[in-house]
Amino acid sequence: MIGTIRTILSLDEPGLDLYRTLRRPLSHRRRGVFVAEGEKVVRRLLENDVEVVSVLMTADLLARHRNLLEQRQEGISVFIAGKKLLEEIVGFTCHQGIMAVGAVPPPLTLETIAAASRRPRILAATDHLTSAENTGIVVRNCAAFGVCGLMVGETSADPWLRRSVRNSMGTIFKLPIHYAENLAVALRTLRLHFGFRVFAAHPRPGSAPLFATDLSGDCCIVFGSEGEGITPAVLDACDQTITVPMAEGIDSLNVACASATIIYEWFRQNHEKAKDNKWGLYT
Repeated sequence: MIGTIRTILSLDEPGLDLYRTLRRPLSHRRRGVFVAEGEKVVRRLLENDVEVVSVLMTADLLARHRNLLEQRQEGISVFIAGKKLLEEIVGFTCHQGIMAVGAVPPPLTLETIAAASRRPRILAATDHLTSAENTGIVVRNCAAFGVCGLMVGETSADPWLRRSVRNSMGTIFKLPIHYAENLAVALRTLRLHFGFRVFAAHPRPGSAPLFATDLSGDCCIVFGSEGEGITPAVLDACDQTITVPMAEGIDSLNVACASATIIYEWFRQNHEKAKDNKWGLYT
């Protein structure tokens, strides 16, 4: 439901501090909140179960999204502003006229994610992936191909950072997240206690080509940074390293492209002959 509606003329007005501090994302995470921007992302937020704190938008967009706001259970503060003021917040002129603040959901345990997931199960993990933009695209790829959860390594960017939420196109609102205090230990737990095979996406000599890799059944795929790849401790916790074969002279893909390719191959191997219509491909 809509708690309050207030028209604002200045960014200094009370209640706007979370919007004024977009360039200090770590302060948002310490407060347990995130920022969603853009009409499609905010709409997906309003359509999901994630708690919404406030929305900042133009008057015409309030009219467009009022029904969704009224259907929410929590009381949402709505701020109305002109588009020029919104552009002042983000620092550029190409702005869609709507932003929102939400509460970051509590992280989930591996046990919870594994128990709630339908077999065959796939998890993705990030190791030393520090780019929020790439993290958001990895999240979007995970959602597209049925990944049941994302394990965020202790050296990786938080998927609830603003740029990650934006690049995920709101798919973060549906993807369970587990924060690993020690990713190598968490991967061993997956193998020993939950029966997952763990593969490292590692474009190095000796890695098995993707097309020759059996990805059937419960798997976890680990993705690292472009510059440093996957750390030795995490590699040691994996069953196998795999790579996407490429043309001569090209040694790697951006992690966003690599994750889409590898996760899709798991999806293809496990669901190509599926009889049900869960995945929306067999219509």
